[in-house]
Amino acid sequence: MTRSAGGGGLLRRHRDFRLLWCGETAGKFGASVTGVAMPLIAVSDLRAGTFQVGLLSAAAWVPWLVIGLPAGAWVDRVRRRPVMLAAAAASLLLFAAVPAAAAFGRLSIGLLLVVALLTGTAAVFFQTAYTAYLPGLLEPADQAEGNAKLHGSASAAQIAGLGSGGLITQLAGAVNGLFANATTLLVSLLCLAGIRHREPRPSRAGRRRGGLAGEVGEGLRLVAGDPWLRTLTLFGAASNLALMGYQSIRVVFLVQDVGLGPGTVGVLVAAAGAGGVAGAFAARRVAGRFGTARATLLFEVGLAVFALLMPLTVGGAGVLLFVAGGFCVTAGVVGGNVIKAGFLQSYCPPELLARLTATTAFVNYGTIPLGALLGGALGTALGLRTAMWITTAGVPLAGLVLLLSPVRRARDLPTCRRPAEGAGSAGASGGSRRARAGG
Repeated sequence: MTRSAGGGGLLRRHRDFRLLWCGETAGKFGASVTGVAMPLIAVSDLRAGTFQVGLLSAAAWVPWLVIGLPAGAWVDRVRRRPVMLAAAAASLLLFAAVPAAAAFGRLSIGLLLVVALLTGTAAVFFQTAYTAYLPGLLEPADQAEGNAKLHGSASAAQIAGLGSGGLITQLAGAVNGLFANATTLLVSLLCLAGIRHREPRPSRAGRRRGGLAGEVGEGLRLVAGDPWLRTLTLFGAASNLALMGYQSIRVVFLVQDVGLGPGTVGVLVAAAGAGGVAGAFAARRVAGRFGTARATLLFEVGLAVFALLMPLTVGGAGVLLFVAGGFCVTAGVVGGNVIKAGFLQSYCPPELLARLTATTAFVNYGTIPLGALLGGALGTALGLRTAMWITTAGVPLAGLVLLLSPVRRARDLPTCRRPAEGAGSAGASGGSRRARAGG
């Protein structure tokens, strides 16, 4: 683990973290630009239908459901930084291949689907390795600050990327817009390559005789058998179902029911997303003052209630209701995620962290396509405003998972003594403070 002497913030005194932060921020910006450019390529350049565009969006999430669990077990067997480098390099080449194919007249919706599927696969390995890599890079005392900075800058980069994506595609064309992501991936790759910290080779001592399947099962049993991990995983799944439910129809709602233009809609969505930056930087202070468990309830349940402002949105000054509701929800989600990240890093044995990440992602991300389908179905059957009422009501209702769990009775989420040997279970030891990240 890299030690850094001296005072001041991590970005100033910790070179390796600074490189990781720069690379991750650049990558999130590029991913947001791609989130705008890829559907525009399908619609404007290839005349794709609604179903094909939906397939394109789903293709990026399918790998989590197919390979997420074995990927987590495999990442626990190897050094994480080389995995991140390989995943970033693969994504760079894949995204750069789209404008190259267009230049030779070979661009098709099939190619876009393949690129989305393969880059989604690379993202599974990158994100799993990245989550498990940070605790080895930072001292435990620095991890809360590191999580807050990474989540805060990621939220800001995503907002900037969404705002820039339309402008870049308008000026350079949707296909050439993917060069922006390729460029940010190159920056991310160079930053990762410049990190001096080297991980020790993972020990073989704690591996199960059942091989990869046995290690996958161990990750599943860890989540299913632990009340804290089980609660946060089920809450994440329920929350994502509701969040994607309203997010899948919010743009159509604002255009068709509220009567706003596309430019105004973009500004409102970006303004609501700015809550993520506020949530990331408030998380440590709130958790330090009230305790990590109480802060989780405040972010994930208290702020979630404001989601009910969004269906009240009308034209004129009424659009501020959408901004206020979206800002609070986004602040709650990101603030909760900062606390949860720190909790997992201190609570889970290091040799199981990648498996835990993959297991929880498998459950949480599995509800994302279901939420999108739910929002579209409700909007078609009942009308957009009614669908917004139902889906946004699900955001605070998901908090019942937390209120009916040990989280409601605790001041702080527990921490775990690092197991002395093997990949033992993650037992709680007392009510230590800090270092946890939510929903």
